Parts: sequence; structure tokens; C-alpha cells
Amino acid sequence: MSILVVGSLGLDTIETPFSKVEEALGGSAVYISLAASYFSQDINLVGVVGEDFPEKYIQLLSGRKIDLEGLQIIKGGKTFRWSGKYLYDMNSRETLLTELNVFKDFNPIIPENYRDSKLIVLGNIDPELQMNVLNQLNNPEFIICDTMNYWIERKNEALRQLLKMVDLLVVSDSEARLLANHPNLIRAAKIILQMGPKKLVIKKGEHGAFLLTNDTIFVAPAFPLEDIIDPTGAGDTFAGGMVGYLSRVNTISDEELKKAVIYGSVLASFCVEKFSVDGLIDLDEAKIKNRFNQFRKLIYFED
Repeated sequence: MSILVVGSLGLDTIETPFSKVEEALGGSAVYISLAASYFSQDINLVGVVGEDFPEKYIQLLSGRKIDLEGLQIIKGGKTFRWSGKYLYDMNSRETLLTELNVFKDFNPIIPENYRDSKLIVLGNIDPELQMNVLNQLNNPEFIICDTMNYWIERKNEALRQLLKMVDLLVVSDSEARLLANHPNLIRAAKIILQMGPKKLVIKKGEHGAFLLTNDTIFVAPAFPLEDIIDPTGAGDTFAGGMVGYLSRVNTISDEELKKAVIYGSVLASFCVEKFSVDGLIDLDEAKIKNRFNQFRKLIYFED
């Protein structure tokens, strides 16, 4: 099934206790699309960059067969930039700089030949823009949505309207607690499901993820890694791995969603092993399947 990804593209400067990179490729649409590209060659990306966006990054995306007709390049504009510093445990980070630049006025225009896309991933942007995207589409089969604390606090009414339009909401544990106004994650999940989304994934970083539906609670661990180099983009990569796997199935059932969660975790585990998107550019189906099978062993036990 065809995939439409709408989100940010940016240039990230990232510092960890171990190293630093400057002006590296980043953004939700980038991580989602690259992860999904290992499952599908029918990916349509919608985003915006400035004229300063490096050509090598355009070539990287197009080289993964990601369609860029929906990428707006603003003449004379500057690309979105973010700078952050991770603390020693890599679970906490400090934002040093955010420059929205052309992303500040981003208005997603969906090309005509994208409007029949079947799987939709709405990256972390204003919920009003996310609804605007959905209103441009023709009968999507499954809609995945991301959000963040900023929109939960400042655009709560619009976000509540959006949640009634989506099939799967993907949020972090802190975002779930804030959205539901409840400290217990399971109770918070049930409150969020009553807001409209049919299914919910709660990401817990190094502690894995929950999949929750009206009939299912599935808990997946994070893959145990000895070296975590850069957690940036792991959540978006997770969503990309999920939607990529779902593009290959005929019916999006709870059982298929469980597998999608594991594939999302697999791709995220590769992502954090290197800076920026470097962990996502040298993969192949054999490497992904091998780590998926290792995941299977982690959660399997005999009765």
C-alpha cells in the first residue's frame, strides 16, 4: 500500500557526552520515510526546506525511492534547524537552539497524485495542519498521527478534533500522561482511546512501547544495545518501521499491529546506534529480519 508522510525536514546539531555532529540531516518526515523505505518503494513525502538544504540530502532521500514531488524548496529561505545536547544517561536532553525558518509558515499542499495514498503518517506538526492534510485526501485506509507536549498544551481543542479522525496515535509516556491528565499509563491510555483514536502506541524510550486497543494490550521491550550513540529521531523511526511493515499486509489487525510494533522497535534500534540518519542508510532486509528474530526470542517463553 502507498504511504504518505507529512512532517519536518531539518538540519540538526547534536552533542552527546561522546561526540558531536553539526548540520546533520534530521526531521520527522526524514526518519519516518527512511525507515519505511526498507519495506516499501511507494512513499510520498510532503515537507518544506530552504534553498540552503544540501543537495546530498535530496539525493539520499530520492536514492531510497522516496518521492519528493511534495517537497517545497523555498527560494532564498533557510531550512529548519535544531540543536540539542544529551546528558550522560541519554534519556534527557537540553534544547540549545530552535530556528523554525521556512517551517514556521509551512502549509502542506498534497500533490494530486499523492491524494489516493492508503497509509498516512502525520508527523509532529500543528494539529490544524494535520487536519488540513486529511481534508485533502481521498479515502485513506489507515491514519497514524504523532503529536507533542507543545500542541497538547496550546492547541488542545484542535488536537481533540484531530484524534477523532485518526486510526492510531503514537505518543511518548509523558505526552500520554499530559493528554489524559492521569499519571497511570494504562488508565491514561483508556482515557485517550475514548477521545477518538481507535488504537494507541505509547513509547517508553529505552523501556520499549505499549500497544493498546479496545481488545489488546501488548508490551514490547526495547532492543538491548551496548552502544547508544544518538537517540534523536528514534520515535519517528519507530513510526516509520511500523507503517513500512503495515504497507505489506492485507488487513491491519491487532496481530499485525503487534508485529508492526516490533519492526518499529527494530528500526529504532538501528537508528540510535549512529548519529543522525547514519544508522538507517546501510541496512538491508537480512539485517532487519535477523534483529526481528532476536526480538522474537526476547519475548518468547514456553508454557
